[in-house]
Amino acid sequence: MRDELTELLHTLESEMRAQERWEEQPPSAEALASTEPFAVDTLDFDQWLQWIFLPRLHQMLAMQLPLPTNCAVCPMAEEVYGTEDVGGERLRAIIAQIDELLTEHGGDLN
Repeated sequence: MRDELTELLHTLESEMRAQERWEEQPPSAEALASTEPFAVDTLDFDQWLQWIFLPRLHQMLAMQLPLPTNCAVCPMAEEVYGTEDVGGERLRAIIAQIDELLTEHGGDLN
């Protein structure tokens, strides 16, 4: 199942790159240090996915750390990406799969 999560994370990154939502330059250290949920005070959602969410999960996988057993990122994605955003719909679908895998199988992934 960890392999499935790794594949989903790579799929999310690939889709973000394909949609040109991927940035080459990281935000400032101050922006990345936000303590707000989804760093809403300093980052947009795509930045949060790229610079916080994906790296943390990759790090947890690489270090064999316990993974979250409850993940609810998709509701935020639904809020951020409007119904007219076709690319956002593809991202939401991938994020929903990540949420489901971690929430329904998180304990089995650890």
